[in-house]
Amino acid sequence: MAPRTNDGTRHICFVITARPSYARVRSVIKAAKNHPNLRVSVIGTASFLANRYGTAANSLAQDGLELDWRIHTLFDENGLSTAAKTTAVQLSELSTAFENLKPDAVVSIADRYETMATAIAAAYMNIPLVHIQGGEVTGNIDEKVRHAVTKMADLHFVSNEDAYHRLLRLGEHSEKVHVTGCPSIDIARSVKNKILKFSDPLSGISGVGGSVNVEEPFIVVMQHPVTTRHVDARDDLESTLAAVSTLSTQVVWFWPNPDLGTSGAAEAIRAFREKNICQNIVFLKNLQPELFLSLLLKSKCLIGNSSVGIRECAYLGVPVVNIGDRQRSRLRAENVIDVQQDADTIAAAAKSQIVTGRYAQSDIYGAGDSGERIANLLSTEQLGFEKQIAY
Repeated sequence: MAPRTNDGTRHICFVITARPSYARVRSVIKAAKNHPNLRVSVIGTASFLANRYGTAANSLAQDGLELDWRIHTLFDENGLSTAAKTTAVQLSELSTAFENLKPDAVVSIADRYETMATAIAAAYMNIPLVHIQGGEVTGNIDEKVRHAVTKMADLHFVSNEDAYHRLLRLGEHSEKVHVTGCPSIDIARSVKNKILKFSDPLSGISGVGGSVNVEEPFIVVMQHPVTTRHVDARDDLESTLAAVSTLSTQVVWFWPNPDLGTSGAAEAIRAFREKNICQNIVFLKNLQPELFLSLLLKSKCLIGNSSVGIRECAYLGVPVVNIGDRQRSRLRAENVIDVQQDADTIAAAAKSQIVTGRYAQSDIYGAGDSGERIANLLSTEQLGFEKQIAY
């Protein structure tokens, strides 16, 4: 059995590095916090704490949760060294946090580059590492990070059978890999069941640009830079902006994640705002998870390259135009149309999706009960930090 704290509970530490990471683990934290055999610590770091990305940590407080440790590590520059420096500082600071908090296990979420620091610090300190959302495939630096974290992790909670079998092919032991679904689908299920509660997800939310009436047709755009072709980030966003400008509909546009190329993407958005009257476009940094998903559910279409289009939108049945290779090869439902970075192609696909309308619900990333399932497994699974691949 895994070690226990003095009161007989198992101390689980969650490390949240970015706004999407919180949605990926929120239901697990809440379920673990309410579990009689678990004690929870939460560490916030990197862009999760940064104001220019919407201070996503505020969402945690709104959910009645709190941070036990804060680590400010995000470098302002946008050069090739930024991610490496951020990860290096985070690795050093996380080791101090783990030394003080003394968790029985550490949970690493998904595949953002900062999660490498979580994995290395826990593994080097002989702390069992739990990984959520391993075994999937995409483009971008995330592809390397995800599988590297998998090899350092001791226990895996994956979204579907496709990911499960991929981890077995990577040499992980079957008894250490559990198909639990994606915890972000828990939020999507809750929103879908209570959509009337979120009549106006933008009420009281301030952004830049114009205003959007959610009772009238609108689309959502969320496009991040592709780190392996970061020099094209500005051109990519400019072509998406050109495509969206031809749609004659309201637009809610979310600021990109802090990745290599974000400065170029931001320059494209700012230049567009300076040259155009954006009466029907509002630019936002962040929304609390339920509000964000309720906004998607009310929208006509999502355009961009965020994994939310592949995951939550599959469950919600929201039409998606997925641009480029950032989500390359990731398991997807029928709601997704894949296009390359070309203004005319993006616009044509968006018009087609708007006409098509809502798709049937898909459970390929879970049925909305992942948080409870993972919390129960965290309380009972044998944890250890020595591993060998399965030959």
